[in-house]
Amino acid sequence: MRHDVEDPELRRLRRHYVAAGQRYMRLHYGIFRLSDRERGKFARELARAADAISPHELGVLLDSGWRERKTAAWLIAIAGRTEFRPRLGELLLASEVCYAGHAYCITLATFGTEADADLLAAYLDRYLARPDLDYDQSSALGALLHLDAAHGTDRAARFLTPNGPWQQWIHGPRAEQEPEPAEYQEVMAKFCSFAQESASHSTAHRT
Repeated sequence: MRHDVEDPELRRLRRHYVAAGQRYMRLHYGIFRLSDRERGKFARELARAADAISPHELGVLLDSGWRERKTAAWLIAIAGRTEFRPRLGELLLASEVCYAGHAYCITLATFGTEADADLLAAYLDRYLARPDLDYDQSSALGALLHLDAAHGTDRAARFLTPNGPWQQWIHGPRAEQEPEPAEYQEVMAKFCSFAQESASHSTAHRT
């Protein structure tokens, strides 16, 4: 993992793409609290960043900490850089840092193909079997349910059977009251909608 203490390239990228305007902090539930005007302004700002950053620079951010990875995942989604799908799948499954996994799920859900559903299902296969770990299980399930709704599939159904993987995970020591899966699907749909709104301003996404 790269650190910016002795890495001038990473320091530059972090300052320009991650920390500017506290972007990495705004790329979370705060999006939903923006006014329509603020939301549109932020979407255009993200689109400009997604257009400007190079694949190499995205790779540098993905090799760094959670703030950098989270921001890179969003920029990848907005620019439609599906060539990063395998890398995001690897990072999601590895679950090396906090917070970033949620952004990977948003990106895969925004890409929206069968290959993305495969990666989300692989994550759920591994981590729903770990009720001791409160990682990104709910985000991955919400993303998979979002893709099911969009494509008329039922990839998430096997995780939601009575006393199945999802119920066994939420009954672990980390959760007493867990929202219904449909709530995660709804939240993921909102994140994907904002990513797509931002993508509509991106020239990279249209080329």
